[in-house]
Amino acid sequence: MQIFLMQISLQPSLKRTLQGASMKSIACFLWVGLMTLCSLGATEAPTITVRKSDLLNVALLGISGMDAPSLSKVLSNDLTLAGWFSLQPADHASFLISATSSPGLLQGKVVDRAGSTVLSKSYSGDARRAVHQFCNDIVETLTGHPGIALSKIAFVSTRTGRKEIYVADYDGFNGRQVTHDNAISVSPSLSPNGLRLAYTGYQSGYADIYLIDLPTGARCRLIKFPGTNSGPRFSPDGTRLVCTLSKDGSPGLYIVGLGGGVQRLTRTRGAESSGTWGPHGEEIIYSSDLSGAPQLYRMSSSGGPSHLLATGFGYATEPNWSPDGSRVAFNVRAAGSFAVAILDLRSGGARIVAQGENPVWGPDSEHLLFSTKEALVLFDLQHGKGTPIISGLGQVTEPSWSR
Repeated sequence: MQIFLMQISLQPSLKRTLQGASMKSIACFLWVGLMTLCSLGATEAPTITVRKSDLLNVALLGISGMDAPSLSKVLSNDLTLAGWFSLQPADHASFLISATSSPGLLQGKVVDRAGSTVLSKSYSGDARRAVHQFCNDIVETLTGHPGIALSKIAFVSTRTGRKEIYVADYDGFNGRQVTHDNAISVSPSLSPNGLRLAYTGYQSGYADIYLIDLPTGARCRLIKFPGTNSGPRFSPDGTRLVCTLSKDGSPGLYIVGLGGGVQRLTRTRGAESSGTWGPHGEEIIYSSDLSGAPQLYRMSSSGGPSHLLATGFGYATEPNWSPDGSRVAFNVRAAGSFAVAILDLRSGGARIVAQGENPVWGPDSEHLLFSTKEALVLFDLQHGKGTPIISGLGQVTEPSWSR
């Protein structure tokens, strides 16, 4: 096993060791059917409605027991990155958060100022994952919104001198290199449950699409038509990929099922790319240069006509549809560099929110992850705050985010 050190920063002063595991080539096989995450039991605690402009004052009383200091730091960081809370002293807080850790078990608790318990739950298994789950339950119980702490990210790094793909927890920890192709590996896409990864690889000398089962490391070359096969993106149910193929001429959009079947979507003289699925898998937004500079188009995932989305920008590419279906993040060119813009699909309004490339939405539709090339930035849209979570790995680009 190959061991190496690299910096993964949650803030400029924080470093972590990233361990990469070498992967052996194995016989190709296809995975059919859904991989689903175990759902949590519903909580009986009342949900408190939080407006976007609000921050709930909470006090983290800490985690007692085994590995208490390190787990307390994890929970504090999770609460901060969630974007809904302001950490305060206990006498200024509306809610008090505490937990007790023992081998294989975390007992989490949240009480209000009156001493009433609003959340009490036990979590088994890996301690760090248990803390992430506790934070997600705090977010859902106190705000009614989904949490992001259990999600996974993937990205491309040039740390080895070539473009290879890495995966990590949403906060940049537990990172590992998953491709060791000694070739160009780009355009990663995590399945919604974070268990599979599709990407474009050039091991054969041509652009083909590969599929990796992350828990086992098993990999196969899934799409290898003549010409270019690139840009895979998982459907919301994890059973299909929208991608760009040139097997029939100019690069166009196709849907390929993991269990077989190919469906052509676009038939234009332009080059179509960057397909992104709507929340229910019924529509796709993509980029096309049919009219000259790339613009965004919307169409049914079953095929048929498409229509231009009015973004107000002369250049629009790399769209990513929010899980709640309300907005699309995309790249524009501004002042000679790339910027991240948001299009509200209900109002039609669009605005630039940050400088960066390849924006992708988090599970809560309130956070974005994008690249500045030197770092991956976790961006809280509610407050306009960006936090670098990956740096020190050469150029880091093309993030993907699980649901």
